[in-house]
Amino acid sequence: MIRNYFKVAIRALLKNKVYSLINIVGLALGMAVTMLIGLWIWDELTYDRYHQNHDRIAQVMMHQSWDGRKGTQTAVPVPLHHELKEKYSDFKYVVPSSWTFGHILAYKGTKLNKTGNYMGADGPHMLSLEMLKGTRMGLKDPHSIIIDESLAKALFLDEDPINKIVKIDNKSEVKVTGVYKDLPNNTELNEVHYLLPWELYLIAEPWVKESRESWGNNSFQTYVQLQPTADFEKVSAKIKNTILNHNPKDAAKPEVFLHPMSKWHLYSEFKNGVIAGGRIEFVWLFGCIGAFVLLLACINFMNLSTARSEKRAKEVGIRKAIGSVRTQLVGQFLSESLLVSFLALALSILLVEASLPFFNDLSSKHLALPWQSPVFWLMAVGFTVFTGLISGSYPAFYLSSFQPVKVLKGTFRVGRYASLPRKVLVVLQFTVSVTLIIGTIAVFRQVQFAKDRPVGFNREGLIYLNMNTEESYKNYQAFRTELLSSGVVANVTKSSSPITQLYSNQIGFDWKGKDPNKQALFGTVAVSEDFGKR
Repeated sequence: MIRNYFKVAIRALLKNKVYSLINIVGLALGMAVTMLIGLWIWDELTYDRYHQNHDRIAQVMMHQSWDGRKGTQTAVPVPLHHELKEKYSDFKYVVPSSWTFGHILAYKGTKLNKTGNYMGADGPHMLSLEMLKGTRMGLKDPHSIIIDESLAKALFLDEDPINKIVKIDNKSEVKVTGVYKDLPNNTELNEVHYLLPWELYLIAEPWVKESRESWGNNSFQTYVQLQPTADFEKVSAKIKNTILNHNPKDAAKPEVFLHPMSKWHLYSEFKNGVIAGGRIEFVWLFGCIGAFVLLLACINFMNLSTARSEKRAKEVGIRKAIGSVRTQLVGQFLSESLLVSFLALALSILLVEASLPFFNDLSSKHLALPWQSPVFWLMAVGFTVFTGLISGSYPAFYLSSFQPVKVLKGTFRVGRYASLPRKVLVVLQFTVSVTLIIGTIAVFRQVQFAKDRPVGFNREGLIYLNMNTEESYKNYQAFRTELLSSGVVANVTKSSSPITQLYSNQIGFDWKGKDPNKQALFGTVAVSEDFGKR
């Protein structure tokens, strides 16, 4: 019986080629858009899941208060990690870390500028790095480095990197003690291409060593992994006043807390000390858009099917007259709908595969169809069956309700309310379409406004370079003179932060007439005297 259903369905599709093409292409486009959005949402929801203990890892953060407001930051003082490690049994690992900055790695004649972190020796264990060579114990030696697979290939080509000596920023020599598998793109630490020992940071950067006992210098990061029985909120309550207890005169009244890794990506925005959202808002937004796009495609299919109802009235009448029951007719029309849905699925997969490169560029992702994943295929088939049943449900039950006597006598007339569902669907379809169009125009105009708004300086011809090596600091004036004498460069200046970023801020400034009860937060940037000339 089912085989016969699909034979008749194929004949009906081939008999009405234009109608079938419109139906399949329309549904395929809706499914393709929904599939792309689904891949994007899945990538967002699985962020940082690469790390085996992602549900136990957290970043130590803190709130600071000034001017009646509470701000939140990831920067914390160095001695905090010692305090947490020594006085609290709730932590399995407490790992200090630098920020992810670029450093120049040199081996023989090859020099690469890659980003990485100085990190405590337990970092590879906490992050559950998949070691390809060496072990996770590689950072125990203060003059060591562990690198990812892509960096190993770029720096050493076909050589075995283990025990090779690499020079960092032309001042520190380290030995490669491990190679780990590249971190996936959907992790917050995906730009960490190597890890250097925290102890080397203290040796290579004197200002870091000077900060070991300073509870007021918030210039570092600390990550932790909780014990299996510990709870994030309870531990946060325990460590809340850790910094304030050591620095009671701190006017910002710092409050320490743990921000779980599972919330780093989607819940990263804080307002007045409370999580206020983040990228989760985009997940919900695009999820709704995907659902509406698929709904429009289904409505379009239903409208086309019901619009042809009178043309198939005689077919229904004859089949009922020769003994077909209504359930068989419902099965016939649903099988046609399912056939269209599966053809649309095949076409939508081709469309998704063709558009993924453009979509990845647009969304800054590295998405791909998971061809070998059984879950993907189960979801795709289930999604298609659901779409086919929803799309074909109204036509199936509507067409199968025709009375054979009236149809064969030619006295069949569509009732005055028979077209009402189709009219409602058309109105709904246009309402959703107009809403999406208006929303798209509004977002586009907002993006254009943000892109073209005045930024307070002339961006044309402005170039920013990192000074990574000690020589670049010492020879800055000679470098500046040479650039200016080239006749190509109009001006050269230096600063402690890029123009588009702010690396440091401070409170505690005083001036005449200042309210003694108020604390204002000032961004601070160290610059040379000609910084404001361009």
